[in-house]
Amino acid sequence: MSKRKHDDSENPNSEYSNFLMELANYEKNVNRQMHKFNAYRKAAAAIAKHPTQIKNGAEAQKLEGVGAKIAKKLDEFIGTGKLEKLEKIRANSTNTAINELIKVTGIGPAAAQKFVQEGIHSIADLRKNTDKLNHHQQIGLKHFEDFETRIPRKEMLELQDLALREIHKLDTEYNAEICGSFRRGAETSGDIDILLTHPSFTSTSKKKTKCLHDVVKLFENIGFITDTLSHGDEKFMGVCILKKKTGGEEPKYRRIDIRLIPFDQYYCALLYFTGSDVFNKNMRAHALEKGFTLNEYTLRPLGSTGTPGEPLPITSEEDIFDYLEYEYKKPCDRK
Repeated sequence: MSKRKHDDSENPNSEYSNFLMELANYEKNVNRQMHKFNAYRKAAAAIAKHPTQIKNGAEAQKLEGVGAKIAKKLDEFIGTGKLEKLEKIRANSTNTAINELIKVTGIGPAAAQKFVQEGIHSIADLRKNTDKLNHHQQIGLKHFEDFETRIPRKEMLELQDLALREIHKLDTEYNAEICGSFRRGAETSGDIDILLTHPSFTSTSKKKTKCLHDVVKLFENIGFITDTLSHGDEKFMGVCILKKKTGGEEPKYRRIDIRLIPFDQYYCALLYFTGSDVFNKNMRAHALEKGFTLNEYTLRPLGSTGTPGEPLPITSEEDIFDYLEYEYKKPCDRK
């Protein structure tokens, strides 16, 4: 998946979730401490979803994922308007350089640190040293400003209409959906994530499939896909663009991922990749309580020894909810 940009337009606690995500990214990108990154990210997500503005750390600590240390940081930020730890991080030129470079798709923490050691500290520096970049990084730099801009829902709907129309022109048996926060009704998105399936491709298929290759080739032929970052039999990562203006604005290049899912696993994958993370976690926990194990591939009953049985036949998302005796929730209600 691409490096998503967050939408804070309806978040009364955006200041708090933003500084926690800044700390999270510091731990991931500079310190390479993934457990701390996950802790900060989990707390930021919980705070971002809280419907009213949080008054203090004690109130925040009632939320799942917010511990005493993070609550203390919130109290410091609420009381002083800043966080000493964050001020020190921002004052360090190496930290700021790494966090700047890592915004470019294709540049991970290790590559960013290597660039900094070579004297490359900014996007402008990268543009003077394109010979040091691999193909993926060059594309990320080329479209950097566009990728940093979130995609309005109006444009996402146009992207969806074009993609699904062309896929069904190719073969009406294809099934495809744009997932993620877009499917949950978000007003903006960071990128386009398409789930694709076809009856000819199942989890027991022994031959390699051309389904994804055929769709990508079609998108390239009509000028929708402009660049390829990676392309396998079941996963494509690249760049796309709408040729016509959207809302009077010039079209922007957007990150697009297409994932081909086995036909018999499609609806479990659709549920999983729609999210949200919290909803998925709650759904999996409920499944265990009911004697099932649920993941992005299958729903399977657990035997008396706790060993998963054969995957259950599923022909819709509603089937999953029915098996689990769980009230069906539309994507827009999966918070």
